[in-house]
Amino acid sequence: MKIREQLEERETQILSKYATLSMNSKGRVRDEKPCDIRPYFQRDRDRILYSKSFRRLKDKTQVFLSPDGDHYRTRMTHTLEVSQNARTIAKALRLNEDLVEAIALGHDLGHTPFGHAGERALNAVCPYGFKHNEQSLRIVEKLENYGQGLNLTWEVRDGILNHEMELKPGTLEGKVVRLSDKIAYMHHDMDDAIRGGILVESDVPEKLAMVIGHSNREWIDTFIHNIILNSMDKDDITMSEEVYEAFHKLRKFMFERVYTNPIAKGEESKVEDMIKILYHYYVEHFEKLPEYLKKMADEGEPRERLICDYVSSMTDRYAVAAFQEVYIPRSWAVM
Repeated sequence: MKIREQLEERETQILSKYATLSMNSKGRVRDEKPCDIRPYFQRDRDRILYSKSFRRLKDKTQVFLSPDGDHYRTRMTHTLEVSQNARTIAKALRLNEDLVEAIALGHDLGHTPFGHAGERALNAVCPYGFKHNEQSLRIVEKLENYGQGLNLTWEVRDGILNHEMELKPGTLEGKVVRLSDKIAYMHHDMDDAIRGGILVESDVPEKLAMVIGHSNREWIDTFIHNIILNSMDKDDITMSEEVYEAFHKLRKFMFERVYTNPIAKGEESKVEDMIKILYHYYVEHFEKLPEYLKKMADEGEPRERLICDYVSSMTDRYAVAAFQEVYIPRSWAVM
């Protein structure tokens, strides 16, 4: 018996009856020979981890644009914290950790440079619109490996696409990641906001703190414990009514005090203008796109969609460098 088959058999013995078993995967778009060591979802996790799109997350904004300090989160550290939260929950509920980790590592691959500011800009100018969760799916299905994609399983692709709160993943593991994503960004964005002097923990309303705790550490502990206790031996991932209501109130508080705060977001209009200008530049100079994207255009992909793919794939640093290269005379740039 191959090692993979032994691991798949072990899943049937130790995982919950509600878990997604590797051997029961709906499979890949393109059939391929299974690995003799790794089950399907572990293999997907590895493909995402080794992808260029994943590596680029280290230089993409989470909340603060170009912050002064080494300890502010990036899109990659956010992704790792989502993975940690999700694996903690999945392990306690005896769900498939490989599937949870693969979804978590891939869920934000489609984020633009400069976070949601870049997303808004591309959504405004691209006739096909732009949503980062849909772009994440497009990356793993079509764009990685120079237009070949990663050929991931249905379960991983479903979890990546449906990690937004208003969407419904098809597996419990996907539902774990969807909640873990929000828990992670509220936790670390609060931490970064405190570091940036935007607020302090005591700013959280007392009625809310009475439910979730009075410190950032207590909040994340409350949410994770509550999910585990209320989802144990159930075919769903849920919180208690009281904590779920507090969860949404904290999100509302974060949007009001951090995500729309002029200190954190004061430069975003400049970023949006820059991304829009880059998009329009490549509309006029499509020949400057990478060869694999031009090949996809020859095969029928809309040029506007491919330009959006290219600009959204840029890191913060690369987007600024591209803008300088295109629009700032060299003699000015060195002054």
